[in-house]
Amino acid sequence: MLKEIVFEQLKVAMKEKNVIAKGVLTLLKSALDKAEKEKGSALTTEEEVAVVNREIKQTNQSLDGAKQANREDLIEKEEVKLALLKSFLPKQLSEEEITAVLTEAGVKTGLNMGEAMKIAKPLLAGKADGATISKVVKNLIS
Repeated sequence: MLKEIVFEQLKVAMKEKNVIAKGVLTLLKSALDKAEKEKGSALTTEEEVAVVNREIKQTNQSLDGAKQANREDLIEKEEVKLALLKSFLPKQLSEEEITAVLTEAGVKTGLNMGEAMKIAKPLLAGKADGATISKVVKNLIS
């Protein structure tokens, strides 16, 4: 389970006094705990990946805000946080691999974006981020 891995890494970060890692891991652990409590049972691997993806999305938004504000100190911190969060995701597929999966699933020219995304999302959940999936889908249907 991802939660145990996060907890073990959190203990290591605390021992090493790694403030950024400790903060990120604490945040991730609490998000996983909350999702588990809301569900009322242990999370599946897909649900854990969804929680990690949600944290990554929020971190990306913070990073964009820091870049717009020209805050180098925050940019560096958010990039470290992003790298740590991404380490908990399964190997991400490349655009070529996503294209192959979607082509095989029947995503082709003529489909509208909504229909194509309904096919793509379940197939690629946790294997690729939404922005990359969207980009590949647009290329395939146009």
